[in-house]
Amino acid sequence: MKSKFAMIQMESVADPSENLKKAEAFVKEAMELCAPDFIVFPETFMSEATGDIRARNAWAESLDGPFVTGMRKLAKENGVWMVFGMKEKAEDPQEYRVYNAVVMLNDRGETVQVYHKTHLYDAFGYKESDEFKAGDAFFEPVDTPFGKIGLFVCYEVRFPEVARYQRSKGADIIIMPTAWVKGDLKSLHFNTLITARAIENTVYMIACDQYSSTRMGESIAVDPMGVTLASAGEGEKVIPVYIDTDRIDEVRKKLPAYKDRRPYLYTI
Repeated sequence: MKSKFAMIQMESVADPSENLKKAEAFVKEAMELCAPDFIVFPETFMSEATGDIRARNAWAESLDGPFVTGMRKLAKENGVWMVFGMKEKAEDPQEYRVYNAVVMLNDRGETVQVYHKTHLYDAFGYKESDEFKAGDAFFEPVDTPFGKIGLFVCYEVRFPEVARYQRSKGADIIIMPTAWVKGDLKSLHFNTLITARAIENTVYMIACDQYSSTRMGESIAVDPMGVTLASAGEGEKVIPVYIDTDRIDEVRKKLPAYKDRRPYLYTI
């Protein structure tokens, strides 16, 4: 089965309404370029603000707020599935931290699932847990017309157990919205880890990154044998990704690594 995905590598600003306008323009471009079945936006694409934590998180919205409402309308009008990152308000009004959330919409503009990032980026001199609350459950892979789709966010690629959970629940394709920060060896880590997660789980990996003065870009899609299908480099752009799920069966027949596991030897 063949399908078309599109990654939207873009720079987000603080104001969600401005990012919604950018989304509308990029969706129009994507539909004209390749008429995708599924569009992937980066992590926290709803708002990327500067200043102190409380000022940055003041832009957070609820799931029934204007940003998600606008994205739902965009998905429905274009008949396309979507994944996008946002800052979701926490339930406790006294809590200044918010959720690093990812929303999946179907082609009718309905919310399929909302995921709260579970492994926060307390690394490389930054402490994401000061700004965000951690989720307490993994994304549950979703049956779609394009295959069973799993998901995790950015830093979580460094934890093979997260991807393995998606595979154990039947994922054929794993989407990774990210806002990967530039830095020494960060490009090497990004590409190596995404490729490893694809190969060890025999899945497609689709990693859509932000691009800015601090965000790396380099969005990439990798097939179940670790072959790069599409890569973005720098700049804001639409990146088409062509998926053939028959390839998954072909690879798993000759590389049955998941089936050949002996987990009773290494339960952690």
